[in-house]
Amino acid sequence: MDTAYETATVDGYVDELAKTLRGPRRARRDLLAEARDGLCDAAEAYAEEGLSPEEAQARAVADFGPVAEVAPEFQEELTAVQVRHTALLLFLGTPLLTLMWTFLWQIFPAGPGYAMRPGWFDVVAKTVDVMQLLTGLAGGVALWRLRRTRRSRRVAWVLGLLVWCQLPLMAVLSSALTETANVLTAFDDYVPGMVATWVSLSFWGWKLWSAAHCLRTAGPAPKGR
Repeated sequence: MDTAYETATVDGYVDELAKTLRGPRRARRDLLAEARDGLCDAAEAYAEEGLSPEEAQARAVADFGPVAEVAPEFQEELTAVQVRHTALLLFLGTPLLTLMWTFLWQIFPAGPGYAMRPGWFDVVAKTVDVMQLLTGLAGGVALWRLRRTRRSRRVAWVLGLLVWCQLPLMAVLSSALTETANVLTAFDDYVPGMVATWVSLSFWGWKLWSAAHCLRTAGPAPKGR
């Protein structure tokens, strides 16, 4: 937007606001640009009424409100964006990962050792599948929750902690399945299995990264109900 005067006061306000906000870079940039455009429009309107550029900007900034009061609303919106990103990753990606491993176990040439697998092997395998599907369901619930409330910080904390608690357990259980008692002796040389492992590790890293940003964007853990 073109202006007939310098916007030092508006720019200073937006810069101060930017320092308080955390969240996805693109969404953060768009929010700040929207705030700046709104302030410039208000300042231009005051200037057309006869105020000096400095007075017009000061009036526009005063109308917008102190950064300490405005920032929480902006932060809530940024948190919702990050939660939506993470929830979609869980809701869409986790079931696909489960289906990939289910198909892999159907075609895996396990050899005679598989028939002698310990009794807990199938229980752990089913537990892994159920945990994966529940995590995907949690992503869907988070998306549904965001449509019903603007209070996204609590959802961000629940989703972030869920991922950070679930993935280490998943790693232990999955390692038990692939490394136990020579049941899957050919797995290390099985190309589809190696590819699936690397896909899983990459996806888990992506989930951890996204969940960490959920917690960072949400800020301190919310208190009360």
